[in-house]
Amino acid sequence: MSCNGCRNHVQEALSKAPGVTNVEVDLEKAEAEIEMGFHVSVGVLQGALKEAGGQYSIHMADNLEHHDHSHHGHHHHGKDHNTPKGNGTGVFYCPMHCEGDKTYDEPGDCPVCGMDLVEEVSMSSVSSTKYTCPMHPEVVQDKPGSCPKCGMELVPLEADESAEEKKYKRLLKKFWIAVAFTLPIFLIAMSEMVSDNPLYEWLSVKTWNWVQFGLSLPVVFYATWMFFERAWRSIKTMNLNMFTLIGIGAGVAWLFSFFAILFPGFFPEQFLTDHGTVHVYFESATVILTLVLLGQVLEAKAHSQTNNAVKELMKLAPNTAIRVNEDGSEEEVHMDEIQVGDKLKVKPGEKIPVDGSVLEGESNIDESMITGEPMAVSKSKGDTVSSGTINGNSSFIMKAEKIGSDTLLSQIVEMVNKASHSRAPIQNLADRISTYFVPAVILIAAITYFVWLFFGPEPANVYALVNAIAVLIIACPCALGLATPMSVMVGVGKGAQNGVLIKNAEALEGLNKIDVLIVDKTGTVTQGKPEVSRVVVTNEDYSEEEVTQWITSLNNESEHPIADAIVAYGKEKGIELLKVSGFESQTGKGVNGTVDGKKMKLGNSKLIENPSEVEDKDQGNTISWLEVDGATAGYVVIDDPIKESSRKAIKELQDHGVEVIMLTGDNPQTAKKVSDEVGLSDYKAECLPEDKQKEIKRLQDQGKKVAMAGDGTNDAPALAQADIGIAMGTGTDVAIESAGITLVKGELSGIVKAYNLSHSVVKNIKENLFFALIYNSVGVPIAAGVLFPVFGMLLSPMIAALAMSFSSVSVIGNALRLKAVKL
Repeated sequence: MSCNGCRNHVQEALSKAPGVTNVEVDLEKAEAEIEMGFHVSVGVLQGALKEAGGQYSIHMADNLEHHDHSHHGHHHHGKDHNTPKGNGTGVFYCPMHCEGDKTYDEPGDCPVCGMDLVEEVSMSSVSSTKYTCPMHPEVVQDKPGSCPKCGMELVPLEADESAEEKKYKRLLKKFWIAVAFTLPIFLIAMSEMVSDNPLYEWLSVKTWNWVQFGLSLPVVFYATWMFFERAWRSIKTMNLNMFTLIGIGAGVAWLFSFFAILFPGFFPEQFLTDHGTVHVYFESATVILTLVLLGQVLEAKAHSQTNNAVKELMKLAPNTAIRVNEDGSEEEVHMDEIQVGDKLKVKPGEKIPVDGSVLEGESNIDESMITGEPMAVSKSKGDTVSSGTINGNSSFIMKAEKIGSDTLLSQIVEMVNKASHSRAPIQNLADRISTYFVPAVILIAAITYFVWLFFGPEPANVYALVNAIAVLIIACPCALGLATPMSVMVGVGKGAQNGVLIKNAEALEGLNKIDVLIVDKTGTVTQGKPEVSRVVVTNEDYSEEEVTQWITSLNNESEHPIADAIVAYGKEKGIELLKVSGFESQTGKGVNGTVDGKKMKLGNSKLIENPSEVEDKDQGNTISWLEVDGATAGYVVIDDPIKESSRKAIKELQDHGVEVIMLTGDNPQTAKKVSDEVGLSDYKAECLPEDKQKEIKRLQDQGKKVAMAGDGTNDAPALAQADIGIAMGTGTDVAIESAGITLVKGELSGIVKAYNLSHSVVKNIKENLFFALIYNSVGVPIAAGVLFPVFGMLLSPMIAALAMSFSSVSVIGNALRLKAVKL
């Protein structure tokens, strides 16, 4: 921008965008501060600038990046760090979401809970495939073809491993090293239970204790040293967590043993064995640490499985496409080379490379991977097609309209990633419990030690130490922390595979609690593809051709679905469009402007003061009246068929106890007709956007949880007001941005899927929390020795470590069951 005129032009253009309440443009900084009544996407703002003309563009300021790359302690590496290579995003997050949505740009462990950070997956891995020559590996290029040296066909170059895969392999390597050294320690220790132990014929007990010490060093100081680092960090920062307990428990056992072999004379007589040495616990420490490491390995593997839904979605995008040049020639190009407007040829069985529309030919498209619907969809000229869907048995030519991150598939992956890392409100319960849990366990372990020390049988010191360590180890809160995020991650992925996109975990959990579902009519209950039935003239001074020409010309300036239907009708009739001046659109009412010097209005009864009577056969349809110079000239009859899935979906929701109410801007006759046909609980007609918002607020004031489903710009305020906003994927960007849940296919049946998914995920979370809490409630007392006085049973620290590791894996395993849920 170079002058005040530019500034005023931009301010005026942005102010016209739906939802924008105020715009202030700083000419010197080239910045715009925009106030919104509800969230408006950058895409909508850019569209407003484009409509106003000029070459202006708008984007988010640099300080509003999505990710928070601030660091704690060891995560900070300044600005010159290198982002890890791999097929992920280079963005890492804590699987327990200890710091909410905070992310990191390097792998490591969470500064709060100590868990390994997990890497996000990204669509960028799709376009990163390189090709190389099997004979000349130095030849690497971005697309397939022939080797320039030997002519051999190039083959895909194996992509770098993601940080997640590297972490799993690194942990697995350490685990096998730990096993290799822990197993002989365990055998040496257990040999004491054999009468006439043959090992003592080779070396003395004291020497074997030193051998155990030597073998324990690689386990403690290499394979599992990270656990002690995390424990120490947790104590320094007072973020007590599972590694605090593991570090104290295993550390005390190892240090006690090391001190015992150095200074056996320091200990009282009850600590001494028949051989005059102090009993050591190198086997307990190393076995505990190895079993905890096993749990970490299994968790790393399980984390990979929870992200499978996103990875499978990413695989849908092809690496190359066939571009049709202006001269009719065809060439295979890499995805990165495709531009908006390119003509692409899609052969039978191939994946559609980008979003666009069919230019030539027709085919059946399998869209099940992004909508969850098994039936192939017939596509012909003008129909839209989406990236990642699979072509049927016919070739066709398409026009590329959305590429890269703008495609539906990329947006699905991005939304799934964000939702997977969000926190569900129910997780706050687990967080509150965990805050007090670790200090309580340390206190219980201390009490256990002193109770056994003063009241236990001889050797009391040994019993006290072993049982205190068992309490610390078995009480690991890891399973409690994983209970919610694992279920959310799997549930969000399951939804994405069935055409239900979840913006955040709060929306996923909240949908299970709704009492009322508010639905719009056009595009939600009905198909949203209105058709003109006929044009009726009510003023004998005008002909049908004139009335049709006027309403077509007026609607040519509008983007409303009804306007599109009227324009299409006029073109079919061969109507010549007239110039419209002073055009104005009034949301929820209609449009007005000047045509042929006559002031005209076209809209519903809220816009037209004295609408004419409608013929009986037109009752129940959508009517738009045309007013010319203050007098009604006629009306146009619009028919919008009801979606086949609407009746069944509404019935299922009502069976679940959800009241379904329709709020529409249409006339009462049409609203009643639609309501009766689909069996709605209630309806309200002639609703403006603010009316829908007020009705939702009224229901909320009654204590009801309200969900709103809509697809248009006029639905955005209501979607934002509702407890849960549900956008139909066939609708506008504003509606989708304002909603917590988006249905790719735009069918009410998707709401049933979303409701069932929410119910299943919340149930799964409660199961996980129950398992984790019961496990600790039962495990801690047993480890403390409450069964010993009656049954003579004690829990070995090694068994406690094994149980602790598998408790976390069991929670993840239960979460993975959501993959099999039928929606």
